[in-house]
Amino acid sequence: MAKGWFNLEAGTGTNVIPDSTFFEGDSAFKSLGLSRTTRLYGFGICLLFGFVLSLLGSIVLFFGMLTLFAVLYVLGTIISLIGTGFLIGFFKQVKLMFKPVRVVATVILLIAIGLVFVGAFVLKNGVLCIIFVIIQFLAYTWYTLSYIPYARSAVQKMVGL
Repeated sequence: MAKGWFNLEAGTGTNVIPDSTFFEGDSAFKSLGLSRTTRLYGFGICLLFGFVLSLLGSIVLFFGMLTLFAVLYVLGTIISLIGTGFLIGFFKQVKLMFKPVRVVATVILLIAIGLVFVGAFVLKNGVLCIIFVIIQFLAYTWYTLSYIPYARSAVQKMVGL
């Protein structure tokens, strides 16, 4: 009957997300008993919640609350990142973050997260904080694109690199 995304539990048909890449071999999820559907819900909820936190952070920035902005924006990014752990497994994600193809984006992302806090709490400089948030956003986007085949190449061609 239903195929692809609509029949994730059956394991038949053509799934958009390959079973072996995202859903197999992660003992953490086997011991928790999370189904594929539950894991997709976890991913979606974290992604949405992370986006909402980052959006709220951006809104409070207009009211001059720099430290609250930094906390909400970074927390939103981290929760979105945790959401992908529901797809591939949390421990596997940490291992994959430091593979050669995405280690630079991961390190820049982690440094940018720290610098956002430095800009907000130590330097109390809104302009620097926003610059670090932009760097964080770009690093997170580049990191995320590394999981989509040929996505980075397509972006580089669009930008002209």
